[in-house]
Amino acid sequence: MNKLWTRDFSILTIGSIVAIFGNALAGFTINLMVLERSNSVFLFVLYMVIFNIPRILIPMIAGPLLDTFSRRKTIYILDFFTSAIYFALFFILSGGFFNYIFLLVMSFVLGSIDSVSVIAYESLYPVLVAEGNYRRAYSVSSMIMPLSRIVLPFAAFLYERVGVSQILIYSAAAFFIAACFETQIRADETHLRKDTDKKYSFSEFKASFKEGFEYIKGEKGLLVITSYFFISMFAMSSHSLFLPFFKESPHLTVVMYTFVTIGGVVGRFIGGALQYKFDLPSNKKFTIAIIVYISFCTMEMGILFTPIYAMIAINFVIGLLTVTSYNIRISSTQSYVPDAKRARYNGTFHMILNTGAIFGQLLAGALAEVIPIRVVVVMFNGICLIAVFAVMWRGRKHVIPIYNRSV
Repeated sequence: MNKLWTRDFSILTIGSIVAIFGNALAGFTINLMVLERSNSVFLFVLYMVIFNIPRILIPMIAGPLLDTFSRRKTIYILDFFTSAIYFALFFILSGGFFNYIFLLVMSFVLGSIDSVSVIAYESLYPVLVAEGNYRRAYSVSSMIMPLSRIVLPFAAFLYERVGVSQILIYSAAAFFIAACFETQIRADETHLRKDTDKKYSFSEFKASFKEGFEYIKGEKGLLVITSYFFISMFAMSSHSLFLPFFKESPHLTVVMYTFVTIGGVVGRFIGGALQYKFDLPSNKKFTIAIIVYISFCTMEMGILFTPIYAMIAINFVIGLLTVTSYNIRISSTQSYVPDAKRARYNGTFHMILNTGAIFGQLLAGALAEVIPIRVVVVMFNGICLIAVFAVMWRGRKHVIPIYNRSV
């Protein structure tokens, strides 16, 4: 069997861990500063929405470009650029400067960078994985993000002791170190253009842009998967109502909410470790995925009706299921899509999912103003449960050849 932990795979994994830790530190503390200085929940939410807006269109723009230019260079250049931004913010904020409009602009810029980085990372990642190791590789990937949550209590402690500006120095250093690691990747990017002297015209970009939609439309299995996850992301956006629910409930607290969140993080981490160690039977992956989707929607519908300890336990199981679903879906699709089209597919896929998520958040927030939060959560996850059967199960003959593969 081919080796998973090659030089390039190890470098990208280490770089990703360092960058994600830096991003978690900066993101949490800046969000906290905005909430504290603006003294407005609406302005706080608006700041986060501005960060996420680029996730709708930027992936679609980045996809065609990253199927033409170096994904490796894109990753480390953007990490160097992010390091420079956080270093500049350190000097700007260290004097006590606070301007909400300026921070909104920075939020949009950082959100745009993050949107491109995600597509570049997801498109380069399979290139660095030796054949037969996709399952284990994406198990490693699924454990990285939960690990970043570990720094949040530390970030809160630092925020109280040294302030946001000092934390930005740590984040700037983290992105700089990550970028230095990433410059050492030597992967053979076979998708790169051969006619490098030819300029990349707008008409060529427009054609490539359309190809992302056309490719998914032409691949019925990918179309079913994308359609289901659009609805799933729409439904999962009701999760943004959990924190207000905990704040409004007399028998719950924000601290309790963090315990429930940690339960999910632990579940994801353990689930990723199990996925790394044990292989799922290839001919059962679609069946396992369907069971996971049904279980996930059902548990999300009922979690807010249970006592706090049950919530923690349920969220732990949801974390385990989330990793299983993620691993089956991403390892199957990323190994199925040709490298030359992978960035366009990823860009289109993320644009569609992010559109569903943002639309779901807006609708969930509006409904929560007039009906109980628990009812909204039940409604949204009920829609998700219907989609499991109406979309995924109905289109199973197209999805099974993608999911039930040895990767």
